[in-house]
Amino acid sequence: MSELLHIQASPRKSRSSSLAVAQEFVAAYRAANPGDKIEIWDLWNTALPEFDGAAIDAKYTIMHGETPSEKETEAWNEVRQVFERFASADKYLISVPMWNFGIPYRLKHLIDVITQPGLAFRFSPGSGYEGLVKNKPVVVVYARGGEYSSAEQGRRFDFQKPYIETLLGFIGFADIESIVVEPTLGPPDKVGAVHDAAKDAARALAAKF
Repeated sequence: MSELLHIQASPRKSRSSSLAVAQEFVAAYRAANPGDKIEIWDLWNTALPEFDGAAIDAKYTIMHGETPSEKETEAWNEVRQVFERFASADKYLISVPMWNFGIPYRLKHLIDVITQPGLAFRFSPGSGYEGLVKNKPVVVVYARGGEYSSAEQGRRFDFQKPYIETLLGFIGFADIESIVVEPTLGPPDKVGAVHDAAKDAARALAAKF
């Protein structure tokens, strides 16, 4: 039995385009893999630890091979617990809307907590950086109000998809699939067709995921 972790980055629920498409993926995945576990991680109903002074100090203490203080150890244990929840999955689905050309701050908070040395990656002078979250596939559903894929002008403002793909690659993901839902704002017939195409793509990906 495998575990699929669905990380939800939108607070809009029934009005969320990214979540609507992701839910189609989940339904198709469940039908194709009835024995698998599906874990939902709603970032808007999750208390994440602050990545504050103690956590940052712990990070650099560990990076330098030193022993963290009691306060640093406590902060690092909270970071480790979040990472372990993330890393315990076998497969991933991330649904993320575009906010101000980037990603919601809740998702960025999760990324800043889990992307840590010795957990998500390691570094050696000889080989450089190495991601440690390996051999796990991920599907990312991106939703954005405008069109950012079809024209050079739009691509210049897309700090959502390139950032997520770069981050996932950095921490070890090699099998990354994307579903882009755009534009989600516009004439109802065009938006409806966009949603239908994205849902079809989601169902097709889920059947073989």
